[in-house]
Amino acid sequence: MAKASSPSRAIPFKPIRARAEKRKGGAKALEKLLPGKPDMKALAKLSNDRVLAEMTQRVFSAGFAWSVIENKWPDFEKAFLGFKPAKLVFQPDDFWDALLSDTRIVRNGAKIASVRENAAFMQEIAKEHGSFGKFLAKWPSSDQIGLLDLLAKRGSRLGGNTGQMFLRFIGWDGFVTSQDVVACLRDAGLDVAAEVKSKGDLAKVQAQFNAWATETGLPYVHLSRICAMSIGENRMEHP
Repeated sequence: MAKASSPSRAIPFKPIRARAEKRKGGAKALEKLLPGKPDMKALAKLSNDRVLAEMTQRVFSAGFAWSVIENKWPDFEKAFLGFKPAKLVFQPDDFWDALLSDTRIVRNGAKIASVRENAAFMQEIAKEHGSFGKFLAKWPSSDQIGLLDLLAKRGSRLGGNTGQMFLRFIGWDGFVTSQDVVACLRDAGLDVAAEVKSKGDLAKVQAQFNAWATETGLPYVHLSRICAMSIGENRMEHP
């Protein structure tokens, strides 16, 4: 697991939360906009097929209209055999080649191939840890960058924002380096680029969220959401 660096200086979370509360109409109003606390026990119980389904949905949604993928999702489930890794890894090349002309799904060759590769990845992790859900549930939020690095290296098309969104949607407790979150961090004085992509910047972001988690006792997903709601366009929903 990667070791996060320490933030260059202390950035308190209190004024960030106060700004978010003011923008959203008070402390109670802000609380209502936050998701429930991540449930690691529930995550550990998730079956591998549901994890692969979420992983695939995030891969196909990247750079595409999410609504289109969501509307087609029942057909994705049928086309990919319910996303059961044990079934998918034994499918012959003909099965995958046929998907390239299957109108039920989005026919992106590289993304279709990623399902095959991620099914094998899922099987490998399950063999090592019992299931992919158990593996995720045991990984500490204080080392999200280590988990993202593993997803990018061992998985397919799970680097960058896709990996972060997969973890968010699957229910793992982490941050998302969205435009608003990065703007919040930069506004607070963290020395990172406007688009956080380098390992150095990711380590700084990780260290800052670790410090805020220690300061507040809040889940990382709440810290990330509050940070996003404290700045930028005052939307009702944030990643």
